[in-house]
Amino acid sequence: MARANSQSGVRLRPVDLARAHGLSTQAIRNYEAAGVLPAAERTPSGYRTYTPLHAQALRAFLALVAGHGHRTATAIMRAVDRGAVEEALRLVDESHVQLVDDRRTLQAVEAAVRDLEPEAPGRGDVFVGPLAHRLGIGPATLRTWERAGLVRPRRDPRTGYRVYGPADVRDALLAAQLRRGGYLLEQIAPVIAQVRSAGGVAELEAVLDDWHARVAARGRAMLRGAAALDAYLDRRPAPAAGPAGTAQEPPPAR
Repeated sequence: MARANSQSGVRLRPVDLARAHGLSTQAIRNYEAAGVLPAAERTPSGYRTYTPLHAQALRAFLALVAGHGHRTATAIMRAVDRGAVEEALRLVDESHVQLVDDRRTLQAVEAAVRDLEPEAPGRGDVFVGPLAHRLGIGPATLRTWERAGLVRPRRDPRTGYRVYGPADVRDALLAAQLRRGGYLLEQIAPVIAQVRSAGGVAELEAVLDDWHARVAARGRAMLRGAAALDAYLDRRPAPAAGPAGTAQEPPPAR
């Protein structure tokens, strides 16, 4: 782990970093131990001292956490600290790809919900054969969806046949729409769960609005994280060049 550049001459205590962000001094020590912050220098009496570079690293990390999550933000800062900037940027890119996938999933869910046919008044329970025919799939596919948790038909107590009520039909229609959109069963299951928890398709509108807000907030947080990370990279000393102009890993701290 590289030592922080101390050219500015400014010295900060753990409490100075902690107070600026409403953290505890133990959190600062934990971040240093985890590789989120560069290693602190020590006074002759053994106390940690930090610099403005550490303060910038902490700002970058906290900004990255908001958009990328704690685990990815930690991995990004660790990569930067050991001079592996390309790896850090790859991790940032992967999070952006995941955000794009989340946006596409949200759009697919909205399209699927929009295309659902409202159940006709009085339409009651159906068995597996008629429902499979309506969806254009085989009964075996419906049984596969049941094992994946997408539909939850009850059993007729006399015959043991599967019986699909109106909510089951709704879930099956939604699953069929998403499958046609190329989504996997494990991607569809959480969507079906959201519809159930919302109480139905009509009530799902509020869930979708919240989903939109969370995706947008995450995108804005990623922008702020990128700006803070870029500012930190600008302040870090350039890594030493190796024999062929390649960056060398810093020697381990003694």
